[in-house]
Amino acid sequence: MPPRTHPLERSPRVDRLNDWLTTAWDKGLSSYPSLDPQELLAKGSSDYKPNDLASGRREEDAADFVLRLERLCAALVNEADLNPLGRTIAHGQLARVIRQRHGLGALWARRPELLETELAPPIIVVGQMRAGTTRIHRLLAADPRHAATRFCDSWHPVPEKLDMRPIWSGIALAMGRTINPWLDTIHPFSAAHPDEELGWLAAALNHAAYEAQWRVRGYSMWSEARDPAPVYHEYARILRTDAAHAGNADRVRVMKVPQFSEDLPALLAQFPDARLVVARRCNEEVWRSAVSLVANQMAIQSDAADLEWIEQEWRRKLALRDERLDQALAGFSGPVAELDFDVLNADWEGAVEAAYAALGIELTSAARAAMTAQMRGSADGAHSAHSAQLKAFRAAATG
Repeated sequence: MPPRTHPLERSPRVDRLNDWLTTAWDKGLSSYPSLDPQELLAKGSSDYKPNDLASGRREEDAADFVLRLERLCAALVNEADLNPLGRTIAHGQLARVIRQRHGLGALWARRPELLETELAPPIIVVGQMRAGTTRIHRLLAADPRHAATRFCDSWHPVPEKLDMRPIWSGIALAMGRTINPWLDTIHPFSAAHPDEELGWLAAALNHAAYEAQWRVRGYSMWSEARDPAPVYHEYARILRTDAAHAGNADRVRVMKVPQFSEDLPALLAQFPDARLVVARRCNEEVWRSAVSLVANQMAIQSDAADLEWIEQEWRRKLALRDERLDQALAGFSGPVAELDFDVLNADWEGAVEAAYAALGIELTSAARAAMTAQMRGSADGAHSAHSAQLKAFRAAATG
């Protein structure tokens, strides 16, 4: 057997896990994880009523979810070239999403009033991944007058009476850091702190969460060509539920997912009174950082991760998001603030002051103090090492 080559250094634990999983499957100690959509639907719905998938939703949205699942599973089988760990992760993610989808439906069947929750007009941070959207989001979320989505609530959107979600998410993050020691250099995580709503998009099987970790270009292209309205119908339902459960529906929710740049009209159809903050950064720097992030994720789940393919695909993806964002902004008449990455780095207070002025919001002393604390706490974070990751990727690929 020829020596294995890999374009990105990854933790030796990945290879040990791959070997262990293969042995466990061969010896019948563990079942081979299915990526058949019907088997996944059966597993994810086993504790629920048959109609929970559609409860609280439009009939066509439930059907669209199943169609998305079928298409994503086909891309995983035919394109992704997953290793044993990757297949196990894919199976687990999709089964969890289906289970959450049914759990939300069961909740809405019991409490349909959650879907009528009145929301304060949100602030939506839009911009490319790696363009400073996380920093902007966390600065705005630090304002005591604002609300934000916790990481654990994004990835576990079904509310619990005894809220164990921070614990479940903390365990998941600990496992993720064990497998991927570079995890926090990519995006600093904390289970109960504000984070993006990527989990809510994943719950509707939007392609954003999946194309960043698996080679599923067919699914991405298919999704990009379709109306994303069903995804954002689900997003809005989850947001109303989350706000009602947290008791903060009357506070301005600060929201952020880079995918919004691609789908902004569909998102604004749900929140037409939103205010926008647009993150800008040099396209080449965004591309390099995005490639580093995607390469890190794909290298763990596929032994055939291809740097050249990732570079080409994310040139295309970022260009598409730029084009669609500019088109959407041209047709938007609400308040918009633009924040440049380099300006934010040089003088974050001045940048935030300008953004608040553009949005017609007073920057209070309490907000400024909270933002200062946020910046102080993140100054020496692990994410500061992210710029070294692409260099390591290239060195490994050409070594």
